[in-house]
Amino acid sequence: MSSYSYVNYSWDDAKAASLDSVGRLVYRSNILGSDQRITNTGGGNTSSKLTGKDPITGKDVEVLWVKGSGGDLRTAGREFFSSLYQEKLLALQGVYNARPDKGLKTQAEDDMVAMQAHATFNLNPRASSIDTPLHSFLPGKFVDHMHPNAIIAIAASANCERLTKEIFGGQMAYVPWMRPGFELGLAMQKISKEQPNVKAIMMGQHGFISWADDEKACYTWTLDCIEKASAYIESKYQAKGGDAKAFGGQKYQTLPEAQRRATLASILPWLRGQVSQQKRFIGTVQDDEKILRFVNSADAPRLAALGTSCPDHFLRTKIKPLYVDWNPQTEDAAALKLKLAAALDQYRVDYTAYYNVCRRANSPAMRDPNPTVVLIPGLGMIAWGKDKSESRVTAEFYNCAVEVMRGAEAIDKYIALPQQEAFDIEYWLLEEAKLQRMPAEKELARQVIIVIGAGSGIGKETAHRLVKDGAHIVCVDLNEAAAQATAKEITDKYGLGIGVAGTGISNCGLAIGLAANITDRASIRAMLDQVALAYGGFDSICVTAGIFVPSDTTGHIPDDKWALTFNINVTGSYLVADEAFKTWKQQGLRGNLVLTTSANAAVAKKGSLAYDTSKAAANHLVRELAMELSPLVRVNGVAPATVVQGSAMFPRDRVIGSLAKYAIPYKDDEATESLVTKLAQFYADRTLTKSPITPADQAEAYFLLVTQRLSKTTGQIVTVDGGLHEAFLR
Repeated sequence: MSSYSYVNYSWDDAKAASLDSVGRLVYRSNILGSDQRITNTGGGNTSSKLTGKDPITGKDVEVLWVKGSGGDLRTAGREFFSSLYQEKLLALQGVYNARPDKGLKTQAEDDMVAMQAHATFNLNPRASSIDTPLHSFLPGKFVDHMHPNAIIAIAASANCERLTKEIFGGQMAYVPWMRPGFELGLAMQKISKEQPNVKAIMMGQHGFISWADDEKACYTWTLDCIEKASAYIESKYQAKGGDAKAFGGQKYQTLPEAQRRATLASILPWLRGQVSQQKRFIGTVQDDEKILRFVNSADAPRLAALGTSCPDHFLRTKIKPLYVDWNPQTEDAAALKLKLAAALDQYRVDYTAYYNVCRRANSPAMRDPNPTVVLIPGLGMIAWGKDKSESRVTAEFYNCAVEVMRGAEAIDKYIALPQQEAFDIEYWLLEEAKLQRMPAEKELARQVIIVIGAGSGIGKETAHRLVKDGAHIVCVDLNEAAAQATAKEITDKYGLGIGVAGTGISNCGLAIGLAANITDRASIRAMLDQVALAYGGFDSICVTAGIFVPSDTTGHIPDDKWALTFNINVTGSYLVADEAFKTWKQQGLRGNLVLTTSANAAVAKKGSLAYDTSKAAANHLVRELAMELSPLVRVNGVAPATVVQGSAMFPRDRVIGSLAKYAIPYKDDEATESLVTKLAQFYADRTLTKSPITPADQAEAYFLLVTQRLSKTTGQIVTVDGGLHEAFLR
């Protein structure tokens, strides 16, 4: 085709010509994977049959380069591709055919995956995937196996074979559902021999595969197939009334945006607690026009109950989502919670029954029976995963499932995989082995931690420290730009994950930056509601925000500055705790609150009357809150001594004032860094360790208190002061 309306044409002849043969395979894969209308995240695979030098004989041999197990086409580099001797792969057909249990038998297929390792070319460490035979046994030099929504809509239709012939004529053949592996590869080989003019095969309830002997031709042929399927579906869809009649027409109305967000914020922490009974989950909300069109429709309950069709989809979304038949126009959030609670109980019962009916003698133990996708009319979809990236990808996959159902219902009737087939994919021993090989989760994995004061100093350092061990970080500061800058530093370093369209703040990554004034209860609640929309809830809060106002030259502090000091250093922490506890109680998940006090709380001295007394009050606030919030929340404090380096409390003028106060020599034009170093060392010399105290030192204490390492410690103050003996407990 000369132009495309439903996919992006991205082939660049100059770019392709500049690459070697494997580089062109990577390039083709990347541009195919970059368009989610062509394939979903982590889905599909590509291959090239190339000539390579045998490392032992030096002779030219045919080598199949194919995307290996794991990775994503959009970002896959050369290291994600397996290389195998094509001759040896073909020879494995004899091994397979000799097995008495060949065919659909799981063990035979799984054993052949292990046998593929014997065909490895040049000691390539990338494990080959279950799809390798499909690429090897087809005649084309270049092969694309994709999962486009439009194609899967045909594949998931009751009359798939007839529709394939109607749409593609003799250009695309059909093969009924078979799990990827040797049997499917041999079936495709047979089709290609019997129908030599066919260059693509529709894979029932799965996707399609296409091939050519020219790389660019393979790419464009893949796009041509998707374009043709998409155009056919859209013509039928419009003929049936388009969006107005989609999924049987609209049954419910979408709530106005402000009401929608308020309702979501009120139920999400509770819902997170419900689905996190075994392990904690991170949420992603989606409420864009397409998902609302589905959840508000008359047919949503029927279609949701059928579950997804493509194996790639339900590995993320489970056998089916949880749909809650709630009327947003006549029922309130309390009624929604009651319906959700009942529906969750039933979902767990249904999932357990599904497992017990379908399990095999060697099936892995039943996994978490809670849903990963929740659909609510008027509100949208909530997806859950072990981290933000996974929940966003889960949302993406159910979006794909919705588009598949839309297309299938427009042209025919949507059908799902039989439960046993779905179970055998979900509990596939090879998939279980892959899960078992994954590295252990980090210490703060699945945790959402709010760091208040993250725009600078100790708070910023704490945010960076906690994310290293797997936490999702909400960077909060009175200065929103500073909070967002810290969040950007984190996401630039660790990655954003892959997003989907929907609720703006919910489309965040590993960290977000928010503004809040901790002396204003309404501001705190607004921030916590934003956190709920972003992640579903939170687990711990570290309050590092504080203020120091020195006494004036007469030794006094103005009344307004005294009040401000106590508002920020004491009342602010109380307000945060009081508002946060409402959410903690909704979640029902244990949490941690860590406040910042000071070594000054125990040491009386001139020049910091308001600060020191406020920190003494903060010390006791820790103890009182530990009583009030128990047993759900542990409350502890970190008491730094004077932290000069990296602290927002020590601007240049205060540093100079302190140097003058202690008669430490300095020059007016001396660099700020030099002045800070002098003052930091002066304070260090007053301690037992003689080492300057840094924000990183404090961050370690916050880390310790939000982990389970001190799980029986609450109401305590951890002092990080370098050994300031004046502050010893007494």
